[in-house]
Amino acid sequence: MRYVHFFILFLCLSPACFAKPVSRVITLSPHATEIAFAAGLGDKVIAVSKHSDYPLQAQKLPEVANYHGLNIEKILALKPDLVISWPDGNPPKEINKLKRMGLRIYPSHISTLSDIAQNIEDLSQFADNPQEGLKNAQHIRDAVTALKHKYQHRRKVTYFYQLSSKPLITMARHSWPAEVFDLCGGVNVFRDAITPYPQVSLEKVLLARPEVIFKTDEQSQKENLWSEWPDIPAVKHHHIWSVHADWMNRPTPRTLYAVKEVCRYFDSVRQNH
Repeated sequence: MRYVHFFILFLCLSPACFAKPVSRVITLSPHATEIAFAAGLGDKVIAVSKHSDYPLQAQKLPEVANYHGLNIEKILALKPDLVISWPDGNPPKEINKLKRMGLRIYPSHISTLSDIAQNIEDLSQFADNPQEGLKNAQHIRDAVTALKHKYQHRRKVTYFYQLSSKPLITMARHSWPAEVFDLCGGVNVFRDAITPYPQVSLEKVLLARPEVIFKTDEQSQKENLWSEWPDIPAVKHHHIWSVHADWMNRPTPRTLYAVKEVCRYFDSVRQNH
């Protein structure tokens, strides 16, 4: 019997496996805020990070974190029984300090759409009614499965994703939001770069000859550096498109909106060529 107990324990390694409902939640990144609300914890969130502007209720909450770090004193004073951290963005020393002070931390690390669903499912176990989060998590999984089935045999389309213009930064394979494009049949021209978010030159983009160039709406408001390079197929055929920055760059349920836009753009390229 003890081996059965050990096996069950082995299967349940998530911090949420032994979760109980909580009443005071703090989120330390904008994406963590959205994930918390999707998990059914919205009415429990008492403080958030800067730029947590969705859903609208989050805009009214006090801020305890930003790109410079955490307000440890304020977090401790609020006495949360759950803190949702961002391992890729929050300072490790400050998170470790919260742990040493006895705070329960859920690390929201996301690199795929499946991770979004898993985060929501995990955190739903802290809600009074886990069914809301479980339903939202399953919706994401079903959508991803349907997209894979729909686009797996369609012609691949090469693309360049412009994260910033000065310097010119893109992403490599396995970096967020690469899967958004992969699902729609996109092929990243810098997928094999060594670093997750490489800085590239205009010359390298010229040589890569992407069929599509994507920018976020934030980048689109800045100067268009591509108009001077008509030899790039994406420029020649006017296949330079923008996607909502929050949909694309924040790993949340709204990422599915970005996926639908990207798939639609790729389909238009396939139809025209």
